[in-house]
Amino acid sequence: MTVKRNSLARMLVLATLALSLSACNALTRIANIGSEPPLSPIENPVMSKGYQPVTLPMPRPEPALQQANSLWRPGSKAFFKDQRANQVGDILRVLVRIEDKAMLNNSTDTMRASSENAGFAGLFGLETQVTKVLPEGTSASGLIDLGSDHSVRGSGAVNRQERIDMEIAAIVTQILPNGNMVIVGRQEVRVNFESRDLSITGVVRPEDITSANTVQSSKIAEARIAYGGRGHLTDMQQARYGQQLFDIIFPF
Repeated sequence: MTVKRNSLARMLVLATLALSLSACNALTRIANIGSEPPLSPIENPVMSKGYQPVTLPMPRPEPALQQANSLWRPGSKAFFKDQRANQVGDILRVLVRIEDKAMLNNSTDTMRASSENAGFAGLFGLETQVTKVLPEGTSASGLIDLGSDHSVRGSGAVNRQERIDMEIAAIVTQILPNGNMVIVGRQEVRVNFESRDLSITGVVRPEDITSANTVQSSKIAEARIAYGGRGHLTDMQQARYGQQLFDIIFPF
């Protein structure tokens, strides 16, 4: 009885918390009726909530070779000055090119059948005593007769095709000990009452940055790319809060 009361109390607490959160969000949305989605303020990415410096395994440092009589600096691609991003605060363009295709087909078909029969026709004359112990009509030659059938059939298919083609400017926020750069880029575009948000973070090698100060998204290590939206259209494409809560707590 105590266990049932504890379970009921937990469910009431969770339901109250969910209703309070949805009520706060609903009040905020009601207050913003007729207003366009607000844009995020420009701020230092390092000071953003949840930002953490990247720590990765580093090779042993190697001394840079300086050539006094050379007109070119190591790694430079311009005669006078390297125009590529190489310091904290520099900006470079990220070319996001994603074109994924996946097609999978799986099928399973198994079947098993088994049967067992057991009995004894003679056992020192005790076979005649079976009817005295077991119900009337029992035969010693067919005491056990078991049978089972098992069949499993399943199939699955995945056919996915995704394509993203865009550019975004990112800021160098950190230089790792081996020279690789951590970049953070965010972009917001608002059209009427719908805001499209694009963000990208990752680690870039200086060698992968072209002379035009661009880098392809496929050459970004630990890349995190997010593309989504906020506004009226996004809200209409989502289920209502009650339906989402019902989908979470409904056990079947």
